[in-house]
Amino acid sequence: MDWWVWVLVGLGLLGLEIVTPGGFYVLFFGAGALLVGVLAAFGVAGPPWLHWLLFSVFSTLSLVLFRGRLVAWSRAGETAPAMDTLVGEIAMPLEDLLPGSLGKVELRGTSWTARNVDERPLVKGQRSRVTRVDGLTLAIRAE
Repeated sequence: MDWWVWVLVGLGLLGLEIVTPGGFYVLFFGAGALLVGVLAAFGVAGPPWLHWLLFSVFSTLSLVLFRGRLVAWSRAGETAPAMDTLVGEIAMPLEDLLPGSLGKVELRGTSWTARNVDERPLVKGQRSRVTRVDGLTLAIRAE
């Protein structure tokens, strides 16, 4: 294949990466095609079968070596939902809760699993404060 075909294919794949939410897969194949196009333009890429071999090796190797880092870098600014913002909120038990027992509470209009960490039982509808969050279980005590 002529060098300019590799360059066009590489640019096309890079453009495809931009317009698709693929997660940095096509990018490496576009870069591999561009690299083969540059090598072919300088006459160091060899016969056409070697072009395909170089394209395959460059693309796959760069995908394996750099994709994980690129994805981690691109998501560095994202934060997980802060469950700790629930600490201090008021929850209402939907059932009586003995000390140390699990039950259902309502918080912000949603039903949650909660553990009574107080020494006293909580009765249905009693105002309770969230003291911590363990996974999806709230720790509550009487207000």
